[in-house]
Amino acid sequence: MSNYQNLAGYRKCVQRTQAAWPAFLQQRASMLSAQERFGKVAEKVAENIVGALLTTVLDWQERDLNWQLGRADLVVTHNFTKYLVVETKRPGSLSNRTAVDNALVQASRYAHEQHVKQVAVSDGILFFAADIVDGGWSPRVVFDLAQEEAPVDALWWVSMDGVHRPCEVPADLSFLGQPGAVLSAEDTAGTDQDALLHPKYQIPARCFAYVGNPSKTSTWKLPYLLADGSTDLKRLPKAIQSLSSNYRGAKVGGIPDEAIPYVFRRLAGAATAEGKMPASGVTVAPAYQMLADILQQMELAGV
Repeated sequence: MSNYQNLAGYRKCVQRTQAAWPAFLQQRASMLSAQERFGKVAEKVAENIVGALLTTVLDWQERDLNWQLGRADLVVTHNFTKYLVVETKRPGSLSNRTAVDNALVQASRYAHEQHVKQVAVSDGILFFAADIVDGGWSPRVVFDLAQEEAPVDALWWVSMDGVHRPCEVPADLSFLGQPGAVLSAEDTAGTDQDALLHPKYQIPARCFAYVGNPSKTSTWKLPYLLADGSTDLKRLPKAIQSLSSNYRGAKVGGIPDEAIPYVFRRLAGAATAEGKMPASGVTVAPAYQMLADILQQMELAGV
């Protein structure tokens, strides 16, 4: 890992964000309160908050913000290079992990159309950015836009100097909660209703371990989650077997070799969360033992 904190660009970003954050918090609060006087806060407020974050706290210019480009709410560019696709939602609507995942899938569809490798979602309260890698999403940063202290490290990774660099600090997603939370009617508005569903399984892209193209369901491979984001314990071992050997004679295809380690780790994450892996200290099914062996081989091979 390089010591990115020694970079002149990082130090400059820290100074800028710390100085600008208090004024941004006041501006954000004013935007929200003005709308609240007239009822429900509109999605446009979230767009304005994100715009202020990028241009008054970070070092992007107004000309770098391209609103409603293609089907994307916002595409952040510089010198004709597209760096980030941002999907905004009504303030308060990204209140759980399932809603965030659905918004990420939507942003990823638009990013795929414009050949952009980074996406972000925000409702003016939460800001979550991710890299599109190996048929899935690798969290880049996540932070609360209302926090009193500027999240300087997180902001660096979406600044003009930091956005093009591989993120070296894993994002902490713990405060988002777990997928599968029960949603209210208010929470579900504009999430699953707008999601593209697989014609056979009737679940969105976020329920698959590999997604080649978020707009093309034929590239979605290995369903392992239920529609509410919780683990599908019937399909998870089948997905492991299909990728590692075969399931009832059927071996999955269409997953590039370079993506396979990532997919194994994604399946292992679900299995670990459910206490199905050998490390949990219980007797496990053969599929999970096979997965543990594969992970060990990958680690020894440095994959």
